[in-house]
Amino acid sequence: MSRPGLDPTLYLVTDTEACGTRGVTETVRAAVAGGASAVQLRDHRATTRELVDAACGLRDILAGSGVRFVVNDRLDVALAVGADGVHLGQSDLPADLARAVAGPDFIIGWSVTSIAEANAAARFPAGTVDYLGVGPIFATPTKTDATPPMGVEALRRICALSPVPCVAIGGITADRVPDLIAAGAAGIAVVAAICAADDPRAAAAELLERCRA
Repeated sequence: MSRPGLDPTLYLVTDTEACGTRGVTETVRAAVAGGASAVQLRDHRATTRELVDAACGLRDILAGSGVRFVVNDRLDVALAVGADGVHLGQSDLPADLARAVAGPDFIIGWSVTSIAEANAAARFPAGTVDYLGVGPIFATPTKTDATPPMGVEALRRICALSPVPCVAIGGITADRVPDLIAAGAAGIAVVAAICAADDPRAAAAELLERCRA
């Protein structure tokens, strides 16, 4: 397949409220300067038009950087703005249908919140999804409808059974990163650790250093 490869090492998921007055655009710009390797636009409160406008802005910022740009939930928006991919949850468009619509040259991520869901994902035909977002690993304030935290041991089991890379998400801070990488995670997806940081560039650089340690 010729779809653009996604480096999941340090995967930033945006949060408009956490970014505050600095805004999503400037937060992403700083995070990428600090080493963020992928960016997902997530804003459940935005209208479709607002989401499209935000997506176009991030697409332009990331163009030519090698940092892949993914839109959360909304395959229609991702395709419309020329994003690199979409990230889907258990209640979103099924992964096989998304692949049929998007074609082979498009990144599709899939969320799993339990070992049972990971087992189901492992039975997808090869090429259906490119990576799993696994979590929440720890309790997280940035997703109010999140399932209870699964912990590092469940992450370890999911990484061992998954045929595609696993990205840990949920309550991740710099001091927790080594355990997640040791459990088999290909990377970490962070929200507040960067979006709510006083210095997103420095926060990203520290997280990336922990990933590579």
